[in-house]
Amino acid sequence: MDVDAAAFSLVFDGANVGTFGASDSRARVYDEMQFVVGEGPCLDAVARCVPVMVADLADAGEHRWPAYGPMMIAQEIRGVYAMPVAVAGEYVGALDFFRTVPGDLSREQIAGMAVAAELVQLPLLDLLSKDLRAGFTDPSSNAWADLNALSRTEVSQATGMLMAQLNLTAASALARLRAHAYASGRSATSIARDIIDRRLFLEAD
Repeated sequence: MDVDAAAFSLVFDGANVGTFGASDSRARVYDEMQFVVGEGPCLDAVARCVPVMVADLADAGEHRWPAYGPMMIAQEIRGVYAMPVAVAGEYVGALDFFRTVPGDLSREQIAGMAVAAELVQLPLLDLLSKDLRAGFTDPSSNAWADLNALSRTEVSQATGMLMAQLNLTAASALARLRAHAYASGRSATSIARDIIDRRLFLEAD
């Protein structure tokens, strides 16, 4: 498909909460940037239930992601393309593709991405029990919460530690972790690991 990297993002309650697969370590970083800043193609693809295609993030008319866009350009990524992924009729994430060279995709490339987005459902289904799969049709089930629990374990653990250390709510602790990741130019997962391993201590306001 003439892309340089790819990653599958799990999206829960409007937020990128997990990287379930990545072509390499660079792709994982690109995907995590969406989690850090709370914006990006995977979130838009799931929210709108349509593919999101950006031929050139450096285009003067491209303003969709004021934080994510410049971060990706700094990583020498110019083209981003996100295909929404549905499981049991629910959009659960997006398969993101990244290119260093800007440009529109051919119909063959777009078709290949659509097929890849369908294939990415298979490992997700393997992760889900029969009860969880059935839960998608039951409004009272905890299917989404169970899916969320499968992702970014380290971030969740570090958030809990910050809650206890700094007497913060869960939302405030997570915001503090994400802000530190953004300010330091690192991934949220790497910051979380440092907190868990007690190599990093964040101060209270």
